[in-house]
Amino acid sequence: MKTLRQDWLSNIRNDLLAGLVVALALIPEAIAFSIIAGVDPKVGLYASFCIASVIAFTGGRPGMISAATGAMALVMVMLVKEHGLQYLLAATILTGVLQIAAGWLQLGSLMRFVGRAVVIGFVNALAILIFMAQLPELTGVPMAVYWMVAAGLGIIYLFPYITKAVPSPLVAIVVLTAVAIYFGIDIRTVGDMGALPDSLPIFLLPDVPLNLETLQIIFPVSATLAVVGLLESLMTASIVDDLTDSNSNKNRECVGQGIANIASGCVGGMAGCAMIGQSVINVKSGGRGRLSTLAAGVFLLLMVVFIGDWVSQIPMAALVAVMIMVSIGTFSWVSIRDLKSHPRSYSVVMLATVAVVVATHDLAQGVLVGVLLSGFFFAHKVGLLMHVRSKVEDEGRMRTYQVIGQVFFASADRFVASFDFKEVIEKVRIDVSRAHFWDVTAVSALDKAVIKFRREDTEVEVIGLNEASATMVDKFAVHDKDGAEDLLPGH
Repeated sequence: MKTLRQDWLSNIRNDLLAGLVVALALIPEAIAFSIIAGVDPKVGLYASFCIASVIAFTGGRPGMISAATGAMALVMVMLVKEHGLQYLLAATILTGVLQIAAGWLQLGSLMRFVGRAVVIGFVNALAILIFMAQLPELTGVPMAVYWMVAAGLGIIYLFPYITKAVPSPLVAIVVLTAVAIYFGIDIRTVGDMGALPDSLPIFLLPDVPLNLETLQIIFPVSATLAVVGLLESLMTASIVDDLTDSNSNKNRECVGQGIANIASGCVGGMAGCAMIGQSVINVKSGGRGRLSTLAAGVFLLLMVVFIGDWVSQIPMAALVAVMIMVSIGTFSWVSIRDLKSHPRSYSVVMLATVAVVVATHDLAQGVLVGVLLSGFFFAHKVGLLMHVRSKVEDEGRMRTYQVIGQVFFASADRFVASFDFKEVIEKVRIDVSRAHFWDVTAVSALDKAVIKFRREDTEVEVIGLNEASATMVDKFAVHDKDGAEDLLPGH
């Protein structure tokens, strides 16, 4: 009961107001994403209502907004073009099933492999993409648009000094709409983006044949949608965690996203996921609980269906001002200042993530590149920590090599290069009590060292293998097998 009260009733007024602001900002975005995907505007609007309303109950991150998104819309384009809307709805339902499976398999915990540099790069790239998405509304337009956007930004940033009782983005939208209507200013409005639906969504299953051919058509798209959706949602959850100084349940979020997408597909909506821009608007407007997400979905539907005539008169300039505020607020300005002080590898990962996301408009590719680079730099760094020292014992007849650190694919060559195979000596002892052998490459390097010494007629003894390393050596090593020299690869 305490958790229910905290999630739903602890911040009612701010949650409702923040939900209203988010709903207003969602309308043109949902229409725009529908156009990107090549479907009717109501597909994106119904999806945004349904996903936001369902995720409020099923999601693992209170206060996070999920709806139809641009990243998901880009994946759907070819499916809609080649097979039509019904196959998109079927793909949306299958996406939900795959996401629920990911949650049950605890794949949300894989987020721990996404480093801070990748998250910051992801955030900065999204801020840039959000700003770039506003440029069509700012090019080749009358001067009045620029004045309206400037006035909107002025209200958004200055109104909080007067009062914080009402979210300043909501004030900006209301004031600019009133000014545009009163003075009859001829600029683009939400109504110009596309026709708003005038009826509530109804439950219906996709009209597609239930056979293997349908599965072959929709599965590749659904798999991509599921991965992109979960990546964006889990990254956004991490960002909202930071903004609100609280924690989220990542595996519950995976299942919640799946349930929301299944529901969306059953009411004629497209697949969606968490939206960083709208989530930031929600948090900055005072939204914290699940009520803000539910309010956003419900207000969206009510406004579109019942007061669509008024909503359609909102000038796009007002919403552009809100999205520019989101872009500025989302970008991590500190990360630019820290480029000089942070390690070079951290900065390279962050910049590479930004570059790939902005270039491809694909968040999944950017995060993948960032994670791979992080892994490469980590392996390189750990590999450099491995070193070997030696001392002569037994009156010059034996040399002991002490190996310290982690021996694996990145340090295996340095491990072999640390031995002097040409030294004339009776016996060599390789002490690995302070080392760990992680993979087959490491075991192969040990084989190479032992066999090279034996070729020089030097007796070799390996001591100090820990239990895990000994298991690897017993299983994969050849230096202790008969005919070891012939078994060693390349000989």
